[in-house]
Formats: sequence, C-alpha cells, structure tokens
Amino acid sequence: MNFKVTKSDTVFHGKVFDVRIDEIEYNGTGNKSFRQVAVHPGGAVVIPVKDDGKIILITQYRYPHNEVVLELPAGKLEKGEDPKVCALRELTEETGYSANEISKLGKIFTTPGFCSEVLHIYLAKGLKPGNHAREEGEEDIKLVELTLEEIENKIKNGEIVDGKTISGIYMYSLSAERRV
Repeated sequence: MNFKVTKSDTVFHGKVFDVRIDEIEYNGTGNKSFRQVAVHPGGAVVIPVKDDGKIILITQYRYPHNEVVLELPAGKLEKGEDPKVCALRELTEETGYSANEISKLGKIFTTPGFCSEVLHIYLAKGLKPGNHAREEGEEDIKLVELTLEEIENKIKNGEIVDGKTISGIYMYSLSAERRV
C-alpha cells in the first residue's frame, strides 16, 4: 500500500450494511483523499445439485432493480456465523431442501471497489426435499430446476444476470465435483 489511513468514521449503520468513510494520506506526497466503503458482513451462496444433475435456482424479486431475478439460493452471514452453516440454512429456508454433502468451491468479492462483501460459494449434493422456512418478503420465491447447459444458455442470452449466480455456476462448471 502506498498510503496510510489517517481517519475512519462510520457515518451510517444499516440493517444490511454500514457506510464507513476513511481519510487516507499517500506516502511520499502527503496528498489526502477519501474512500467510502460499504461494510457488509458477507454471505453464502449454494449450488444445490440434485441426483439427476439438475441445479435448483430460485426466482426472487429484487427491490433495487424492480425485477424478479433467477438466481442461486444465498443469504447474509449472521455475526460470527460460519459461511457453511449460512449456506445450509439458506438452502433450507429458500428451497426446503437439506444436503447430505456440502463443499466449498471458493469465494468472490462482489464489488471490491467500494464494498467489503465476500460471498462464499458452496456446492450441495445428496439433497432431500422438505419444508422451506422463508422470511417475510420471500413468500413469492419459486424453484426452478435446470441443467448446467440450460443455465449456461440463460447466462449467454441475458436471462440470468445475477453476478453471484454466474460466478457460482462458473466455479461449479470447473470443479472436480461436477465430474464425479
């Protein structure tokens, strides 16, 4: 790093994220600048793969875009929560399924230019159907089962635009677990 943080203030505390403004000073020149950071606890994304190879996605209304989005199940980490626990919880909450096997495929920085959010990507197999436990506002979620090829086609034609879903599907398509 060619700078040091000289001042840091959290100027907004929200339910989903906080906003922090850091004053920085560049080494050598002493010039000052500011960085605004959306401080987010992170989350977990799960790729639920059924025994027949189909992947379970969900449709969910996304307020900032005023659209229903086709995406992988995911959710925000609770304070101190293990991302694997979050992935399993979100799988059940949003789809009703539980998993006998879960493995981490990787992580992504969603918007590293201004946000601290890290999403942990998990593959879930050995799925068992059950009852969902959706939160308020998630009542209209619908399950969609697609093959990897169908999902890739929806990404290509712009029907799937969610970044975590595109990243997760790409990680899955490259994984050794997919070939097992």
